[in-house]
Amino acid sequence: MHVFRRTTFILVATAALVLSGCASIGPGTVKRDRFNYINAISESWKAQLLLNMVKIRYGDTPAFLEVASVINSYTIEASIDLSYNWYHNPYDTTQLLRGSGKFTDRPTITYSPLTGQKFTTMLMSPVEPATLFSFIQAGYSADLVLRLCVQSINGIHNQYGGGARFKSADPDFFPLIEKLRAIQDSGAIGMRVEKVEGKDVIVLIFRDPRKVDEQIKADIVAVRKLLGLDPRASKFKVVYDAIAANDTEIAILSRSMMQILIDLASYIDVPEKHIAEKRVSPTRTFEAVEDIAVRPLIQIHSRASLPVASKPDDAFAAVKYHHYWFWIDDRDLLSKQIMSFLLVIFSLAETGGAGKGPIVTVPAG
Repeated sequence: MHVFRRTTFILVATAALVLSGCASIGPGTVKRDRFNYINAISESWKAQLLLNMVKIRYGDTPAFLEVASVINSYTIEASIDLSYNWYHNPYDTTQLLRGSGKFTDRPTITYSPLTGQKFTTMLMSPVEPATLFSFIQAGYSADLVLRLCVQSINGIHNQYGGGARFKSADPDFFPLIEKLRAIQDSGAIGMRVEKVEGKDVIVLIFRDPRKVDEQIKADIVAVRKLLGLDPRASKFKVVYDAIAANDTEIAILSRSMMQILIDLASYIDVPEKHIAEKRVSPTRTFEAVEDIAVRPLIQIHSRASLPVASKPDDAFAAVKYHHYWFWIDDRDLLSKQIMSFLLVIFSLAETGGAGKGPIVTVPAG
């Protein structure tokens, strides 16, 4: 009987220890899963955006697939089987201890293709001029924002595209955005929302010339002259249009996300082999405009991936297309900033209703 009690105590204690370990696993997974999924979604977004720019460059059809939701569920099961058989004969005793466990990680990821109204809203609709100046007000470089997202300002045209689509910039465009950048850096430009005829209107304001240094004062005078603005006016209404209605308006003809992607795709360094085979048009070259050096907004490199080639080292984003690697170098700060800026624009553009395309839910466990 003493042996029975001792053995029973050992079995019961063992079961208690096993069961006490079955605490909640939920809190411990939050930090790990949240950051792992954020990183995976971020990397896939960069790759998708880069691939679509490459496809646009080659005249292929772009396609976007959103990660609509991520639902992760965990199941942990444990069981223990204890038995003890005792007979009168002290040598006729049997003890049995069996345990089993099961852990299941079953994420469900939902993908939503960009189609219909959502595709039109996010990719085909022009970026609002108010949004562009909000970026500038928030600290984004004026020359970067305007060069990337604007087709024309008060009739002064930006350059656009490559190959048969290429259109050179007007001589005044790059000097204009350079001066706006200098004025922005000095803090001599501001923006506010005012009510005009019952509607919210973005108003651009230049600081009083008497309160800035001579160089910035000269830049403000030059900007007013280039845009044909009233030299006596203190504020100017920002509108979406090709031509200003009067000399107190700044008419912005902004680009859509698709136009932005088409323009950026023209910077891709495509293989000479593909150019010779007429698969793609040559990469455009850049020269100084009015003594201002014009460098590519983004640099996307390429190299053959066959017969055997690994992913380029130190790549910020990399994709394969037509047996070639296309990538952005992680040491290219401007190109990385452009990619991050595009993500912000995409987020702001996502204001329309849901598209009518199918939603694909994939159990990934």
